[in-house]
Amino acid sequence: QVQLVESGGGLVQAGGSLRLSCAASGRTFSSYAMGWFRQAPGKEREFVAVITWSGSSTYYADSVKGRFTISRDNAKNTVLLQMNSLKPEDTAVYYCAAQVARASYSVSYYYAGAYEYWGQGTQVTVSS
Repeated sequence: QVQLVESGGGLVQAGGSLRLSCAASGRTFSSYAMGWFRQAPGKEREFVAVITWSGSSTYYADSVKGRFTISRDNAKNTVLLQMNSLKPEDTAVYYCAAQVARASYSVSYYYAGAYEYWGQGTQVTVSS
């Protein structure tokens, strides 16, 4: 069982930066691939980024590639999402999610339905 708590959301102007944090409980954090998803009003939840259990591999949605960076600290049970050059279209509720997986790559990393645990979400609003 893993419990996830996101923090770091807020209101920022276009071009600004935010860093989201996800704190995980449980002793098996390093067994999980950790993903970030987002959901804007009226839209489906979409994949943003994922980092493998060891941190050796990361994958990003095309819409955030080059602007967002995902990282993790297994000693602190924490995963971060550094978001730079934010755009109004990045406005959404951002969710942290955990998936039991040790593969360096899996198509499941991109699908919300493959993740077993979710946080409550944190709101990110980017003004133009």
